[in-house]
Amino acid sequence: MLRNGWRPHPFRQYLLKVHSRCNLACDYCYVYTLADQSWRSRPMVMTPELVAIAAERIAEHAAAHDVRSVKLILHGGEPLLAGHTYLREIVETVRGKAGPDLHVDAAVQTNAVLLNEDTLRSFSDLDLTVGVSLDGSRRANDRNRRFANGRSSYDLVSDALGLLLTPEFRHLYNGLLCTVDLANDPIETYESLLQFRPPAIDFLIPHGTWESPPPGRFPDSPKTPYADWLTAIFDRWYGQSGETVVRLFQEIMNVLMGGSSASEAIGLTPSTVVVIETDGTIEQTDSLKVVGQGAPGTGLNIVDHPFDAALEHPGMVARQLGWDALDDTCKACRFGRVCGAGLYPHRYRPGSGFRNPSVYCPDLYRLIEHIHSRLVSDLRRATR
Repeated sequence: MLRNGWRPHPFRQYLLKVHSRCNLACDYCYVYTLADQSWRSRPMVMTPELVAIAAERIAEHAAAHDVRSVKLILHGGEPLLAGHTYLREIVETVRGKAGPDLHVDAAVQTNAVLLNEDTLRSFSDLDLTVGVSLDGSRRANDRNRRFANGRSSYDLVSDALGLLLTPEFRHLYNGLLCTVDLANDPIETYESLLQFRPPAIDFLIPHGTWESPPPGRFPDSPKTPYADWLTAIFDRWYGQSGETVVRLFQEIMNVLMGGSSASEAIGLTPSTVVVIETDGTIEQTDSLKVVGQGAPGTGLNIVDHPFDAALEHPGMVARQLGWDALDDTCKACRFGRVCGAGLYPHRYRPGSGFRNPSVYCPDLYRLIEHIHSRLVSDLRRATR
């Protein structure tokens, strides 16, 4: 299928929304607190029948495109609310339908408050890896990540991470996901995360658009609060070989050095992620929930439609077009190919849709410029 020389890229990452509710009430959550409230009308848990159909569709799509390896990400809400026995059944179902010619790498993204030894033993049998959400120290984490009654989640997450760090389960530990809060000190946050010896850290900037900007990001202001926060960590992290991988920094450095990015937030690598909701709905990236009710939708479901149909959705196409999807401002920018206009939902502006720079444009430019300067300086020293 060719359109002006463009060929669709098959899906390789399947984000399965196995449970649509959560046991925490994080005040920045894009599922529950932002514009799209579709979770309210969806079933709590994906049924075994829908799981089986999803597994068939994944195998079908991979076979049609000669894909030999895919990633299955169990997500929510909070996936552990579905119970580790059911999560095991889901992974086994998908792998069973995949057959011997398709490798299914499975992972779960969790707030970890329900993570215990029985769950981790089950995951270990499946080689199901675990990513944990944590926003730093107790004080930093409890600004946003509490139970609905206001109770702290920190001790439960800390205990779960202690289990992940034991020799029996260390191989399952994917890393930490931290949402940036400008009220938290960046170095304290980073060093608090390091205490849990993560193999990688993902710093996630809060979701927002030009219409509904994120906290502290005033669209017409040249100030760069998020870049200031992140560059402080970059300077602390840079050169500390073996300490941990900070994926945002690593991806920026990869692209600056002529490589490609594995993240939708940086660069021009085509997106190959698709979301399946608990009712079987096929959706684009679920961070589009920040844009408006129904924004992630494709109008498709796994019962009646193959994943090939989703590849033709305009939103999916736009997230695979790379350079051709950027507006003229981004194309003229010194770092346009590095930034790639940032995360797709962050470009949205009423009237012009997604053909805009990111609402984080000044921050992204300053962060990339800072990392570029450090790299150039080091390369010059190395070649003297």
